[in-house]
Amino acid sequence: MPQLRVALAQVNSTVGDVSGNARSTVDWVRKAAGQGAHVVVFPEMSLTGYPVEDLSLRETFAHASRRKVDELARELADAGCGEILTYVGYLDLDDVGPRDAAAALYGGEVVARQYKHHLPNYGVFDEHRWFKAGQTLDVVRLHGLEIGMVICEDIWQEGGPVSALGKAGVDLVVSPNASPYERSKDDIRLPLVSRRAAEAGAPLVYTNLVGGQDDLVFDGDSIVVGANGTLLGRAPQFVEHLLVVDLDLPARDHSAEGEFEGLQVRRRVLGNERVTAYQPLAEPPISEPLSDEAEVWSALVVGLRDYVHKNGFRSVTFGFSGGIDSAVTAALAADALGAEAVYGVSMPSKYSSEHSQSDAAELARRLGCHFRVEPVADMVDVYVKQLNLDGTGLPEENIQARVRGMLLMALSNLDGHLVLATGNKTELAVGYSTMYGDAVGGFAPIKDVFKTHVWALARWRNAEAVKRGEIPPIPENSITKLPSAELRPGQFDTDSLPDYPLLDDILDDYVEGDRGYEDLLAAGFDAETIDRVIRMVDRAEYKRRQYPIGTKITFKAFGRDRRLPITNAWREGEQH
Repeated sequence: MPQLRVALAQVNSTVGDVSGNARSTVDWVRKAAGQGAHVVVFPEMSLTGYPVEDLSLRETFAHASRRKVDELARELADAGCGEILTYVGYLDLDDVGPRDAAAALYGGEVVARQYKHHLPNYGVFDEHRWFKAGQTLDVVRLHGLEIGMVICEDIWQEGGPVSALGKAGVDLVVSPNASPYERSKDDIRLPLVSRRAAEAGAPLVYTNLVGGQDDLVFDGDSIVVGANGTLLGRAPQFVEHLLVVDLDLPARDHSAEGEFEGLQVRRRVLGNERVTAYQPLAEPPISEPLSDEAEVWSALVVGLRDYVHKNGFRSVTFGFSGGIDSAVTAALAADALGAEAVYGVSMPSKYSSEHSQSDAAELARRLGCHFRVEPVADMVDVYVKQLNLDGTGLPEENIQARVRGMLLMALSNLDGHLVLATGNKTELAVGYSTMYGDAVGGFAPIKDVFKTHVWALARWRNAEAVKRGEIPPIPENSITKLPSAELRPGQFDTDSLPDYPLLDDILDDYVEGDRGYEDLLAAGFDAETIDRVIRMVDRAEYKRRQYPIGTKITFKAFGRDRRLPITNAWREGEQH
């Protein structure tokens, strides 16, 4: 049977950096050439980065993207890679409008252009706003083999492009993707791609983007599946990687053009001469998927690292409170950026416990990061005396948090650090944070992590350190002690909130599952607790809207996924 060596270039593109992404493309194709690849497949919109959002509506950007594709074809030829069929994702623009496109580059020219057909408009996607749907499918013949293409969502929906290629007939399907990460999504992809390969009657090459873009993170996990569903290759998650796979393809007589599934199939011949027989790779390159906690930790690390670096920051700063949230944030930051780029600040008030201060110092010692102590008691007293707040409860508590926020922002201005907010998803859900206080910052690394999961991640990270013979980064006392904001004497989180395991169970149903009051009641939750939690969640929307962005890891993250009106008289818990 005819042989073909295919390379999947799992790359980390930067949105808007068309020239930089193009240079990277040439470098990766050179690497593929060095490994004898005949075809290289890059992710969806790899040339522009993804998602470009409303940049797609700027004609100047779209024109620059299209020009660069044409230039890239020539640059690849000049680099000696012109005989490698290279699929690159980019933004196009025609008389209909902007297009999520992919181009096939060969012999110094663009030999095919194809537009995404299925445009997702759910969850984080808003592609009906950004793009116009394509109605054509370009099949190219290389080395006597017919190669078709589908773009991302085109494999996630039944029917359409994959079915059309199956009916028209192809020997191979390549699929550029930019599929954002969420927990356990890799468990869904392989069965999906296997089904689509069977539908097409041909092996399917699925190349996915890797890296962080604002609050999204892409995990790679690129795969190659045979027509019978066999896994032929799998790339590691969360790293740039060139996956090279050898395929034996039963070249068949495919010549049909015309309309299939409402899509126009067009064919172009690049070459009929088959590849000279060669020795294939010894074993299929199949990377093992990460465990659940390792996967989440990697997502959070990559999301934070890329947000910091792609936005031109070199370091981060935030409060080291001695609690679990700041400790996990610190460990993530050290893994993402290196301990030398982490600047912890302890900001004790008159209510701060001795163990909180010592736990914060111990955290810094274990990580080897920068650490300073900036007491805030005197600053708080100025506000308390000026406004006569002594003993007035919440106003005085919030002044402490806001003084700390102001201090961190001042250090950011002074030293150029990016301030991180250390709040978790549970606190954000119920509004258990202070605007302009602990909510200040440019990025919130654990914003989409429920409190109980924060503890699980801390225990996992410490266990991993022990396995490697390293000092566990998170002090045990930060994990085991009762959580407290320490804004008044003897304060604990449970004074204001249900126990976290119970609270997270309710939030998982109400926020993630969109379940209503009656559903929660039927699930066995106490009516009074349901009322209490729902009221807190519904009334905190204005806080969430002003909170920094953070890496999405769940099915329904606050922000892109869950968009509710701030001014909203509907109260789920008050309608029963």
